[in-house]
Amino acid sequence: MGSAQKSMRIPEKMLKEIQAIARESGKDFSAMTKELLEEAVKMHRCPGIVFSEGVSGKKARIAGTGLEVWEVIANYKSVAENFERLKTAYHWLNELQLRAALGYYRAYPDEIETLISRNESWTADSIRKRFPFLAGSSS
Repeated sequence: MGSAQKSMRIPEKMLKEIQAIARESGKDFSAMTKELLEEAVKMHRCPGIVFSEGVSGKKARIAGTGLEVWEVIANYKSVAENFERLKTAYHWLNELQLRAALGYYRAYPDEIETLISRNESWTADSIRKRFPFLAGSSS
């Protein structure tokens, strides 16, 4: 996707916050501002979704849970996209939380499909190659 340059005024306090976040993350101001803006737009479009850092980076999650949206959608697909079965599988989540995940998927299908594909591509061999310390000692 292309990008456009746009000039805008940012309150001094917000400028300092973004600079601090960028510094802490090791990103430059422009990249950090773009990331925060993208997340804000996505959360605005999909209430009930938040972004938080995990072991594999920042991902869309269902608010109030540790569940990443792609995990719920992968399970939704595994139950033939049957919402009642999904509700049974995630009995501790309420309907609004599940619908938030489905809404995010409808709004950003390519993002979620990429994460599902990446997860499905893991094999025992690829895990050993990527994380040799998990294989244990051979002696």
